[in-house]
Amino acid sequence: MDPQADLTQRLDRLERRLRRTNLCVTLALAALGALALGSWQSKPSTEAVLRARGLVIEDASGRERILLGAPIPQARNRVRTDPERVASNWGPRFPKEYLDTYKSYRHDMNGLLVLDADGFDRLALGDPVPDPNIGQRIGASTGLALNDEQGFERAGFGLLKVGGHYRAALGLDSAQGTESLMLTLLDEGGVGLVVADQDRRLFLGSAPADFPLTGRSSPTHGLVLLEGDEVKRVVDATGDK
Repeated sequence: MDPQADLTQRLDRLERRLRRTNLCVTLALAALGALALGSWQSKPSTEAVLRARGLVIEDASGRERILLGAPIPQARNRVRTDPERVASNWGPRFPKEYLDTYKSYRHDMNGLLVLDADGFDRLALGDPVPDPNIGQRIGASTGLALNDEQGFERAGFGLLKVGGHYRAALGLDSAQGTESLMLTLLDEGGVGLVVADQDRRLFLGSAPADFPLTGRSSPTHGLVLLEGDEVKRVVDATGDK
C-alpha cells in the first residue's frame, strides 16, 4: 500500500474521531448546564432576601434621613443623640434640671426612623418607639410617633404594657408638647375621650374609681370637667352632680 495513501487514511480517521469527541464533549457540557440550571431553579431563591443589622439612607447632600434597624444605626446628624444640640435647641425651653433627666430618656428603637434635613426626628415606627423629648413614657410603646420640625411629638398611636396590663392610646399634642386630644382604652378598666386646653380637661367615657384621667374617687360613666386637679362638674348616668 502506498505510504502516502495510508497516512491520508489515518489522518481522516483521526479527524472523524476528533469531531465525534468534540460533539460528545459539547453535548455533555450542555447536559451538565441544563442539570445545574434545573437544580438552581428547583430551590427557593435567597437572592431577594437581604439580611442586615441596620440600614442608613442618605439624601443627595450626604445627610442621614432614614434609619432602619434593630436597633436603628447611630447617625451623626441626629439631634436627639447630640448633647450639644440638645442643650442649644431644647435646654432653654425647660428648667435647668431638664438636661440631667434627659439622659435617662429612650432614644433607640427597633424599626424605622425618619429624620429631616436638620437631624430632628420626624416619624418613628417601631417596637418600641423613642420617648418624647419632654419626658419618659410610662412604659415602652409599640406604635407610631409624629414630630414637628423641632422634634416635639405632635401625634401618635401606641400600645403600652403597664403593670401587666395593656393600654392603647391615640393622641394629638399641642405646640407645648402636652396631650390635647386623646382616645384611650385600658385593659384594667377605663375607656374614653380626653380633651384638654391649658389647665382645663374634659373626660367623656367610662372609668373605674381613682381613674387618673377623671380625678374622682368613684366610678364614672359620663362626663367630667376639671380645672387643674379640681373636679368642676360631673354628668353621669344618674344625672348632674
